[in-house]
Amino acid sequence: MLNLILFGPPGSGKGTQSEKLIVKYGLKHLSTGDLLRSEIAQQTSLGLEAKNFMDKGQLVPDAVVIGMIRSALETNPDVKGFLFDGFPRTPAQAAALDELMELKGTSINTMLAMEVSEQELMIRLLKRGETSGRSDDTNEEVVKARITEYHNKTAAVADYYHQFGKVVTVKGEGSIEAIFNSLCKEIDQKI
Repeated sequence: MLNLILFGPPGSGKGTQSEKLIVKYGLKHLSTGDLLRSEIAQQTSLGLEAKNFMDKGQLVPDAVVIGMIRSALETNPDVKGFLFDGFPRTPAQAAALDELMELKGTSINTMLAMEVSEQELMIRLLKRGETSGRSDDTNEEVVKARITEYHNKTAAVADYYHQFGKVVTVKGEGSIEAIFNSLCKEIDQKI
């Protein structure tokens, strides 16, 4: 089973590349945002629990998110593997994910860390804000704060996977095809 984490700051191209990778490798895309919305829409017990936290403006606890990922793993037993996007966001979530994967008899093969300059991220996010309707991409100060938040908190997840030799850095600048080819080259070396 091929299990990948696509990792990078906001605006690094994870969404664009995820779509291409799941098609090429036949992976199940696991986006925590999508999982949360789906569980809430289906009014599952985990979804209702998550909604309760979200309605109060609180972060959904790791245990609830891991429960949703466990459910997704269990309901997709025949897939070739999973592509995690937007998760894990902390070393604690990474450790919980590894524990869950081990219980399922599998593991994370590789974290593909997309590296993009801060200047390029600013350009991409502000441009995306012009067309996406996402208010968090229209304000330069908010965009800077999101990038800083990524570097201060989320980047520690890469440190966690570095200790296991599972991190591969891929340049996330250039054409969509060139970046995709670089990602595929790294994945192909692992399988």
